Amino acid sequence: MTDPRELARTYLRRQASLSPTRVVLPPGTSVRLGEPAAESDTQRPRDSTRESGGETGAPANANDDRAPAGPASGRPSGPPDNREPAAAPVAPGLTIEAPPVELFSASPLQQLASLDAVSAEVRECTSCPLCEGRTNTVPGEGRADARLVVVGEGPGRVEDETGRPFVGRAGELLTKILAAIDLPRKEVYICNVVKCRPPENRSPTDDEMRACLPYLYRQLELIRPKLILAMGGTAANALLETRAALGQLRGKVHRFRGTALVVTYHPAALLRNPNWKRPTWDDIRLARQLLDA
Repeated sequence: MTDPRELARTYLRRQASLSPTRVVLPPGTSVRLGEPAAESDTQRPRDSTRESGGETGAPANANDDRAPAGPASGRPSGPPDNREPAAAPVAPGLTIEAPPVELFSASPLQQLASLDAVSAEVRECTSCPLCEGRTNTVPGEGRADARLVVVGEGPGRVEDETGRPFVGRAGELLTKILAAIDLPRKEVYICNVVKCRPPENRSPTDDEMRACLPYLYRQLELIRPKLILAMGGTAANALLETRAALGQLRGKVHRFRGTALVVTYHPAALLRNPNWKRPTWDDIRLARQLLDA
């Protein structure tokens, strides 16, 4: 096969079989999509990745904004082929990843069709040592179609006793914070990163969070909120997959799988340090603005 267009069509078909959501074109390729082209077992296109100086078999990265590699050194590029303009040009080196749900569709959690089903699964969970000391699991509570989801760190003593999130002194303060922006507690969904109480109210370990985060992810997928309010550094770090300090994350609009996310102090921290109430109020007003937008 020597016709460049036939080579391109063959390359496109093979790329599509690996990534049906988007096809990656080598730099300078011009082709009409959808035209049939015959191919035999002995007719194979050249490795365009190898030609462009890339690593053979390396997957395209949707977050990589570097310019695609040009022609190999010493090889003349030649004049462009103006005989046929491309009917459907695609930016070289750019891909769009499939939704995360598709990647994990075989996971049992993806078969859970409601928040009640997730809660039932949490009650039976023994994936980490936190299950050994719990009185109750604390999956979360609130509207299944809430526009705002509040995410904290983990249950405390009162939450462990009642099976409900944010019902101690910190919970009372959270209710007041929400009321200050005209959001009754019953209108939001409230949950935590981990669903069982860590001993002595310590912060959950990385392993404990990894075991519990799939439940939180599934809850967010089912609710599909307009905004997530991450209260405290643990919740912010877990959702944003960062080790940055809370002060560096505040005052900004982040994204969690396409959903806007705002970071602020945990109500328990405000009880220990009232000086943080003023910056928390700034964060809450930002959240209200995003909900009203």
